[in-house]
Amino acid sequence: MEAVHLVRAGALIKITVDIARDLRFAQVDPIQIGQVLHNILLNARQATPEGGIIEVLAENVELPNRPAASPLIRISIRDYGCGIPDDVLPRIFDPYFTTKPGGSGLGLATAYSIVARHDGNIFVKSQPGTGTLFTVELPATLESPKPEAPIIVDVKAGSERILAMDDERALRKLLNTVLSDLGYEVETAQDGAEAIALYEAAMACGKRFDVVVLDLTVSNGMGGVEAATKLKAIDPSSKLVGSSGYADTPVMSDFERHGFDAVIRKPWTRAQMSEVLRKVLA
Repeated sequence: MEAVHLVRAGALIKITVDIARDLRFAQVDPIQIGQVLHNILLNARQATPEGGIIEVLAENVELPNRPAASPLIRISIRDYGCGIPDDVLPRIFDPYFTTKPGGSGLGLATAYSIVARHDGNIFVKSQPGTGTLFTVELPATLESPKPEAPIIVDVKAGSERILAMDDERALRKLLNTVLSDLGYEVETAQDGAEAIALYEAAMACGKRFDVVVLDLTVSNGMGGVEAATKLKAIDPSSKLVGSSGYADTPVMSDFERHGFDAVIRKPWTRAQMSEVLRKVLA
């Protein structure tokens, strides 16, 4: 549901969600699986730019070739957008393969890798002009987790100026929508070079940015690490937040050494982004 809410923000599309009342539990990394669903939902949203319906279904399944003690949960995401051409379909999970201008081609490759590490499977069916169906199957567990205390989410608003850099246009739009809703004044950039140019221009007219959010991995341009080095040289007091969907990136575990004041993992929630920004601004 966090992935659905994040992709739904600022979009024209309608997302319907049908979760089985008796849906089994699964032993997964919730942040990584959240990233899988976020990446698939973003593709569905991009396939329906003029608006439409995306259907999300979560259900229990029993496969004939699997033992009864090894049930699965299946999460299906269907859109009725432009579909995927037949010559492109076999390559959509290949790293760095993309048909989107400015795209990195890492979203679905990352999703495939994460699902495989969870001993699951990811499938896709598509027909040009009709739509696409992504299916994620994960091993379910017969155990039930212990009840957890309810989590009270405190979303912190602000009014400062934020510069957000990401090479995915859909994510730039999402950042703009979420941060604007939180009260911030937002500008976006598609790579490090553009972010630096915007930062210098803002300084020159006396309207400097209070925080810069930098995507660490940029396929065709300057990434966040190089941009951070240059921004610190321009303005040693600049506040920088690194963002990445790759938890094993060295910068994420040792961000201060690379000039960052904080980092946030994709896919982030509105509450997580607000908390990181307030912490850095404090």
